[in-house]
Amino acid sequence: MPTMTTRLMTFLNGQFVGEDASGNRYYQERRKPATGRRRRWVVYSSSDEASSVEASWHGWLHYTVPEPPKNDSGYKWQKDHMPNLTGTPKAYRPPGHTLSGGKRDKATGDYERWTPN
Repeated sequence: MPTMTTRLMTFLNGQFVGEDASGNRYYQERRKPATGRRRRWVVYSSSDEASSVEASWHGWLHYTVPEPPKNDSGYKWQKDHMPNLTGTPKAYRPPGHTLSGGKRDKATGDYERWTPN
């Protein structure tokens, strides 16, 4: 959820540019500054998670592409967004991780110790 400051700044200075499939809304400054580059930002639809910005919009936000995306359907090979689970209870923990019991399987014997010649 955007803060009151973000809402006020967006209302006063923001020009709506578009919305992605996740409901994130993208804005840029109304006035063109002396530098020629308008400030661009995103107002997230749910939690402030940078990985929820789609690749096409990410390019526009960072001036990689000049125009905002027109069709957000993406490519057939693109997967749906999956949130970054690092630091959450659903994060991946390999076998033997201290937070998942701390016990590993016994070594299988395929390890060969290195010794210098």
